[in-house]
Amino acid sequence: MNRIAPAGRVLAVAAAASLALTACGSDGGDTAAQESAAPATSAASSAPAAKGDGTLTLGTVLPQTGSLAFLGPPEFAGVDAAVKEINEAGGVLGKPIDVVHTDSGDTSTNIASQSVDKLIAQKADAIIGAASSSVSESIIDKITGAGMVQFSPANTSDKFTTIKDDGLYFRTAPPDKLQGRVLGDLIAADGNDTVGILAMQDSYGSGLADQVTATAEAAGASVVERVDYDPKAADFSADVAKIKAKNPKAVVLIGFEEGAKVVAELVKQGLTADKVKWYMVDGNMSNTNYEKMPKGTLKGVKGTIPGAEAPDAFRDKLKEINKDLDDFTYAAESYDAANLIALAAEAAKDDSGRSIASKLAEVSKGGEKCKSFKECVELLKAGKDIDYDGVSGPVEFDDNGDPQVATIGVYQYGDDNKYPSKAIEYRTGNIAG
Repeated sequence: MNRIAPAGRVLAVAAAASLALTACGSDGGDTAAQESAAPATSAASSAPAAKGDGTLTLGTVLPQTGSLAFLGPPEFAGVDAAVKEINEAGGVLGKPIDVVHTDSGDTSTNIASQSVDKLIAQKADAIIGAASSSVSESIIDKITGAGMVQFSPANTSDKFTTIKDDGLYFRTAPPDKLQGRVLGDLIAADGNDTVGILAMQDSYGSGLADQVTATAEAAGASVVERVDYDPKAADFSADVAKIKAKNPKAVVLIGFEEGAKVVAELVKQGLTADKVKWYMVDGNMSNTNYEKMPKGTLKGVKGTIPGAEAPDAFRDKLKEINKDLDDFTYAAESYDAANLIALAAEAAKDDSGRSIASKLAEVSKGGEKCKSFKECVELLKAGKDIDYDGVSGPVEFDDNGDPQVATIGVYQYGDDNKYPSKAIEYRTGNIAG
């Protein structure tokens, strides 16, 4: 089994190298100091860019520990699958690229900040991560202040659309307003005219709950009770009791790993999934979080996860990186992030963060379509403009570093408390509306 490299260790990844191993939204950090009313821009600052050292170094700040640790394996595997292919195709600027894997932890620790310090010391040009929006908000100033690109495969908080980032922040995951619209429509389409919402109290939970509420109510449903809970609470009985008192036909659960405790409390109070329809989101859709619960606890529960259907060949590729992988959430977005960074460095003919940022939007749209690093880099070397279409979708960055179009998958749990690797349906929409 391939393992995650120790934090700070640089891996020069070649074809035969041993390769290392969410949504996602925030996990409770204080984000006020990180925000700005000024819109983000797709191009890096007009300040003169320092030239890179000729070797593209990718860093990752992804969850090995913490409340989104279940998202780590597919995200690391996605990055490593891309790095392997990039180096097999000759690398970037004629050299193999390096990757440094570090842990993001969550906002209950200072792990992410320490990881960024290590990556700055390792002279990373771009950082893939974090998965949690709150973690990303806590480190974005440090990353962009060092002139590095921050590229998240899983941040979905709407705040990143306008966050102060000096043009250095990008993401392959769509903002929550799209997932919220899809989930709200799904709830109403399933015939639920009364809805209760249990959402973790932070920018991810509150923002997604707001969008679900607006969409469901526009479709004719009524949100009869909403509880924004403390995800670090030891007990959720009072929160669930408030929902139970309103007797909703559906309950929406928006959170992270604490969702298992919320589910246990729903069962304890008689709001089981066979009596009330449960709906989940990318932050708590997990194939490991509920595996110890009695068989059938989650049977029939539906949830949404951003991302297009990953082809079987891509899943097989990830299995070569991590044979134990059984959850593919945000793997495609991580894979595409690494490829786009590498292609932007090639297009800029420089590996510095600002040079990469200046070309990321350009390589994502408007040129000749291509679907792999090898195919795309050959077009670049032939002097052609490219449009990378990834495994996660067409990407195509807007002026804020957000993908303009994205797909949301709708999944359903089986009797084994797991959901299948392929969605029961996919809904594609424009982020703007």
